[in-house]
Amino acid sequence: MSEDDPVPGGRPGEVERATALSRDLSGQGVHGVVLAYVDTAGIGRVKTVPTAKLASATAWGVGMSPVFDTFLADDTIVTTDVLGSPDGDLRLYPDLDRPAVLAAQPGWAWAPVDRITQEGEPHPACGRTVLRRTVTRAAERYGVTFRAAIEIEWAVGRGDVADDAFVPAVSGPAYGATRQVGLSDCAADLLAALAAQGVEVDQFHPEYAAGQFEISVGALDPVAAADRSVLVRQTIRAVTRRHGLRVSFAPAILGRGVGNGGHIHLSAWRGGRNLHAGGAGRYGMTAEAESFVAGVLGHLPGLTAMTAPSPASHLRLRPSQWAGVFTAWGRETREAALRIVTGTAGVRDRAANLEVKPVDLAANPCLALASVIAAGLDGLGSSASLAEEITGDPARFDAVEAAARGVHRLPVSLTESVEAFRADAVLRTALGPVLADAVTAVRRGEIDAVDGLDDDRVAAAYRWKY
Repeated sequence: MSEDDPVPGGRPGEVERATALSRDLSGQGVHGVVLAYVDTAGIGRVKTVPTAKLASATAWGVGMSPVFDTFLADDTIVTTDVLGSPDGDLRLYPDLDRPAVLAAQPGWAWAPVDRITQEGEPHPACGRTVLRRTVTRAAERYGVTFRAAIEIEWAVGRGDVADDAFVPAVSGPAYGATRQVGLSDCAADLLAALAAQGVEVDQFHPEYAAGQFEISVGALDPVAAADRSVLVRQTIRAVTRRHGLRVSFAPAILGRGVGNGGHIHLSAWRGGRNLHAGGAGRYGMTAEAESFVAGVLGHLPGLTAMTAPSPASHLRLRPSQWAGVFTAWGRETREAALRIVTGTAGVRDRAANLEVKPVDLAANPCLALASVIAAGLDGLGSSASLAEEITGDPARFDAVEAAARGVHRLPVSLTESVEAFRADAVLRTALGPVLADAVTAVRRGEIDAVDGLDDDRVAAAYRWKY
């Protein structure tokens, strides 16, 4: 157990701190606190407590069954040799460093949680705990810290459409001014709500697909970045609903076309220096940054089981759609799976980072970040060599040239992703046996759930789940 893990009864001063926070929240008109986490299938799960019970939740947690670790997106339950039983209980412990008063949900606050057992031990399938420990090991073993951000893309649909169909709420071309105008009031309310919640927004714009928008937020440490991703989506959903509209973060809204991504941006730091800038390597990368990128590149096939974990994910992961479906990297190359972002001259020491593109918002953000970091650390630890970069669209290569360049298609189905994950000892070890088995069981359950469905029906099955 680390010093950051919750303990029954609370750590010194925590209950008093929660009591003071409860009084402050009540003074702001908050009546309840949403205790939030994301399960193995990428579904946000919650319990809530009255504001007056926040101190009790901090001391003793709030009960929730471990069975949710093997829920599918449609709430079907699968099992492993450890998880999936109706027996047992876990305790949800709110992180008092991360509460937010929900500007678009008057009367409510929000906090992420860690999950521990009734005996006070960290739950082995708690993704937030796994991410925190991955980051801690990186600092202890390599002296490296990270800054991360997750892009959020979503589609806005009309709220008055029957049969769960998707009809874009606004029209207009990609990045078009007409689309921004069409959602102007809702978007302004969203920016105001995020600002009130202390979320730093870098940019907001219409995206490529019908009714699609994207928001980019400021980078934080990886655990905070994962929390922020969940909070931002909760806020988008709530603001949009107040305008009578409906949102979907699903990887694919329709069976064909560009889907919603959730690209990860990640940079490694040591002693206040960004390892992705100012080095002697390509585009200013240090040797360690190049090895980190090489590690991520080498583990990409197995990583997709965490970063693109839904059958709908593979409707998005298609060539020539900027989804990054080939094992390739390049500077500002949006068809490569890994994009080296150098930033503009003058801010590169702060802005340079690695973008991982085959990621969507069906992913549990903690599992996705923990796995990407573990893959990169494997490359860093072995001083892995980074292959030559690719420019342009890798889809143009014939089989011979692709093989010569080391460019391979990422898994074309969730079945292939799961097999690549099961064969990747580094990724399985990073998650631990209980969580790795849960990932495998849940992914296989999702595969079985859509067996025999065509692309349109697969998209429809997950359209409003995320």
